[in-house]
Amino acid sequence: MRSKFLTPALSLALLITGAMAPIAAKAETPAEIPSAGGMVFLPTPADRKNYDLEHFAQVRRAGDYVYVSGVIAGRREGEGKDVAAFKDQVRRAFRRIDADLRAAGVGFADVVMINSFHVWSGPNFEGTRDEQFAAFSAVKDEFMPPPHPAWTAVGTTGLLADGGVVEIQMIAYAPQKAGR
Repeated sequence: MRSKFLTPALSLALLITGAMAPIAAKAETPAEIPSAGGMVFLPTPADRKNYDLEHFAQVRRAGDYVYVSGVIAGRREGEGKDVAAFKDQVRRAFRRIDADLRAAGVGFADVVMINSFHVWSGPNFEGTRDEQFAAFSAVKDEFMPPPHPAWTAVGTTGLLADGGVVEIQMIAYAPQKAGR
């Protein structure tokens, strides 16, 4: 994702002034950064870039909870807008969330809360709200068998990614092990 907040000139100015020098020295991924009550996990280079430029963690453990920032399921160039294509897009998002959870040493069985933000009527999905929800729910169940987590699904008018149809956020409960 390209930053909409930092212009290339501002980014260059920050680099020239040395404001980002400490960050650049530790830009390897996957990365683990100690934080209050736990750890920040940056599983991919894109996560590192977002952390450095947009100032958010993709995955963060705080005590016995692991928080996964929203992962957007949606169309890439050339992909369809029908229910079958949407299911594939949701599977891609759930595979990404799986990698995020694993980076923190947890899995889907540890998830206690899902928040999903749906663009019910938008240019990237051709179907009804009920069809979108049913497709999303079916894919979720492929990855998350019972017992089911709590879940809040909210309708919205748009997401940050242009092709986005739904953004998925999760919270997992996993008591910390000694030394972690």
